[in-house]
Amino acid sequence: MHLLLIVRQIDNEPQGILLISSVLKQAGHRTSLVVATEEDPLVAVRRLRPDVVGYTVYTGMHGYYLELNRQIKAEMPVFSIFGGPHPTFFSEMINESGVDAICIGEGEYATVDLLNALQAGGDIRHIPNWHVKVDGQVYCNDPRPLLDESELDALPFPDRQLLYEAHPASLRTRIRPIITGRGCPYDCSFCFNKAYADLYAGAKRTRQRSPRRVLEEIRSVRDCYGLDFITFMDDTFILNRKWLREFLPLYVQEIGIRWWCQVRANLINEDMARMLKEGGCVSVSFGVEAGNDRLRNEILNRRMSREQILRASELLRQNGIAFSTNNMLGLPTGGLSADFETLDLNIQCRPAYANVFLFQPYPKTQLGELAYQSGFMEGSFDDLSGSVSDDTVVRFSNAAEKRQIENLQKLFALTVAFPWLRGVTRQLIKLPGNPLFWLIYKVWKGYAMSRRLFPMHMTAGAYLRSALNYMRIRSQ
Repeated sequence: MHLLLIVRQIDNEPQGILLISSVLKQAGHRTSLVVATEEDPLVAVRRLRPDVVGYTVYTGMHGYYLELNRQIKAEMPVFSIFGGPHPTFFSEMINESGVDAICIGEGEYATVDLLNALQAGGDIRHIPNWHVKVDGQVYCNDPRPLLDESELDALPFPDRQLLYEAHPASLRTRIRPIITGRGCPYDCSFCFNKAYADLYAGAKRTRQRSPRRVLEEIRSVRDCYGLDFITFMDDTFILNRKWLREFLPLYVQEIGIRWWCQVRANLINEDMARMLKEGGCVSVSFGVEAGNDRLRNEILNRRMSREQILRASELLRQNGIAFSTNNMLGLPTGGLSADFETLDLNIQCRPAYANVFLFQPYPKTQLGELAYQSGFMEGSFDDLSGSVSDDTVVRFSNAAEKRQIENLQKLFALTVAFPWLRGVTRQLIKLPGNPLFWLIYKVWKGYAMSRRLFPMHMTAGAYLRSALNYMRIRSQ
């Protein structure tokens, strides 16, 4: 069977679909990838004539993929499958026109089973993880158990060649993401992790590949494609200290390439900061999310104190590790005053870059459902744009406050970097939305990340060109 995977754009290497491609090829199937920014998916379908088309779907982008799928099926009788967060938490997606099957949860071997059955002309109605539509009737199946550590080790490496052929720019960066494990033990109210844990009730929430297997993948990537910098994309890379104590000395001895990871501020102490430094880590990212203690701990369920955040910042700085923070503006029950508390806490932290997003009330998350049911949301979940920086659907006391929060998001990072701008920012955000704010946001982000967090990632000039092109697309 030939599966054509379709993605709208590439922001980072899509490890999930690349793993699915690898296990399908291992099982004797054929895979192709089309990126809509590189080739019109309809043109690609006519050229490749696949048996199956597949999409990884996030909430906010589901409308795009559903409409594209309807257009494809109007031209060719392909079987369509959908996976990713949106189908996993919205299984009713199977009822949409043109949708033949949706995958719930982990998709590697579930997709192999489905394509094997389709190829053999067998019964597809009772394959675990799949909700399928056969002769107009829907059949819903429970997910199979999560892959354990030994099964994760047995997986082939992601099919990066598939990506690099379809999207050559991904090959040119020489920065490669690596994922060492799966799962997160925390229940932040804005995240899907709690709902995912409920889907697999009783299962071990975090699983990690062996240090040796991770090192094998890194060597393979380095030798095949070149490698200057690694981003470890685990939700929280430093959860398992025993694993780190085994992995990092081997990494330094056998690889020795600079790297970045995601951490939690309350897990950073002197020993951890020193371990990261000695292991070759040059930059990390962690969530501040909100400067207001009530919002951070009662609304977001972060369970983290201001003192822990400031202490982590100081320890990382003492060890020469650059760090970025992640933040959200426009939270339900918050407002502009609370968002300036977030700005001020970031100024105290002094990050290399302050990532900031407009809160999006994603459905099936605790906070998303609260926002919807308590009237903090304008419209419905279908109104989500898929962007965390365009605008917000959260309802505020008046339109002026909403506009100021959306403007603050664009000027936030620059103000953190240059705190003397705080008063100027207070006045600028009162203006109508301005393309100049977008340009400031994009250019500063490119400069700060390329020079401070991800060495050799992208020159400021290249990021400027990217920002201008992004603004052009938004205006169309």
